[in-house]
Amino acid sequence: MKSILTLTCILAAASLAEASENIPPAGFTALFNGQDLSGWYGWGTKDPSTLWKMSPAELADYKKKSVEGGLPVGKAGPEHIKAHWRVEHGELVNDGHGLYLTTDKDYGDFELMLEYKALPEGDSGVYLRGIPQVQIWDTTKGDPHGRGQDKGSGGLWNNSKGAPGKDPSKNMDRPFGEWNNFVIKMIGERVTVIFNGQKVVDNAVLENFFANQKAGYLAYAKAGAADKAKKTERMPNGYMRAPAFPKGPIQLQTHGSEIRWRNVFIREIGSDEANRELARQGDDAGFVEMINGRDLSNWQGAVDSYMVMNGSIVCRPGKGGDLLTKEEFENGIIRVEFKLPKAGNNGIALRTPLGGHSAADGLEIQVIDSNGYNAAAVAAGKPELLPYQYHGSLYHCVGAKHGYLRPVGEWNFEEIEVQGQKIKVTLNGTKILDVDIDTFDRSQIAHPPKGLDRTKGYIGFAGHNDPVEFRSFKVKKTDFADTGIPVSR
Repeated sequence: MKSILTLTCILAAASLAEASENIPPAGFTALFNGQDLSGWYGWGTKDPSTLWKMSPAELADYKKKSVEGGLPVGKAGPEHIKAHWRVEHGELVNDGHGLYLTTDKDYGDFELMLEYKALPEGDSGVYLRGIPQVQIWDTTKGDPHGRGQDKGSGGLWNNSKGAPGKDPSKNMDRPFGEWNNFVIKMIGERVTVIFNGQKVVDNAVLENFFANQKAGYLAYAKAGAADKAKKTERMPNGYMRAPAFPKGPIQLQTHGSEIRWRNVFIREIGSDEANRELARQGDDAGFVEMINGRDLSNWQGAVDSYMVMNGSIVCRPGKGGDLLTKEEFENGIIRVEFKLPKAGNNGIALRTPLGGHSAADGLEIQVIDSNGYNAAAVAAGKPELLPYQYHGSLYHCVGAKHGYLRPVGEWNFEEIEVQGQKIKVTLNGTKILDVDIDTFDRSQIAHPPKGLDRTKGYIGFAGHNDPVEFRSFKVKKTDFADTGIPVSR
């Protein structure tokens, strides 16, 4: 009897220990419940937009088969997750084969915590929004393939050669048999990785693997393979590869050898917190706030068409026109925080002369609830937006990447950088426009704005009747030498 009680106590203590190993910190949610594979399905290194194009019924059918079986058998046999994943002592265990565990839910901005324990010959990683990856590999083998394996785990390895964050700043891998710890934060397209207590990636862009793949770049391809990629037709003005998806699943990628995972927790980062963090980045470096929260004394132009409401500048209903700064702007950075009503439309005026029109005589960066506008247009039997009319676009000239606005009613954070003829627009932490006006083929532009040939002018708002709210408009002017290196004034 005594031995039975002792065994019972041991088993109970073991169960409590396992349970205590899966308790998320305050504000976090456990992605793994410590007991089974609920909340996960199987997906590989495939563009997740394929999933998003499926009907609800098709997606449900795929997810079920990816867990229980029924998908085509791969070269190594069945790939569904129950064939290769199991739960053991409160840990997720993979045998080094099969599909990757993929969260049922897609995530935007987040902070992810997890632990893993790997074996020799392993080559795994953590996919963020369905994109490879925060790298995990065996760093004890040197660098036999010239891929930076000896530099350690934790880098954004599929980024382009030489890109920030591709390699970790320090090798922090623990010996085999010990648990390693990741804390990964992603806001917009930028990622910070803390690996075993050391920051090894600092606010680096996670490149979109699938966009790179389409363009001919693969981190694991043989040297020179990208150079041999077939050239496509002439690119449109302002072409840029697609950035990281605005949302996507978390994936635990595994191959090579057994790997174990535990304490997989996530905290979703809301727009207010994300905006504060975006605003803190370089905010002490010479920015001047142009919105005083009281009146329009810092502005000129269509002052009668705007008002200050709850500290924000708002276009009066049924009014419009350009509200401009009192000083001209040539080169530098503009940071804007704005909130859109449904289908709301405004713009950021650049290089605009007094008495002129921003979109025709200067330049305009579009501000618009693109989805809401399109929905209203379709309902009214009108055409949807043209590519250059979507939010963030250089109006008349180049369309921005779509899908990175926050929901209507939430504040957005946008940065517009102008250096010579180069203009970049970064929305909520993701670059959506990157153009060099000097390279434009103007035959592609039906109505070239005069601002293409101007180097400076006034900046401000290009209102279009709608009550779009602007609570911050910060400006940092820079000089732009022939070297192309901006120098703060």
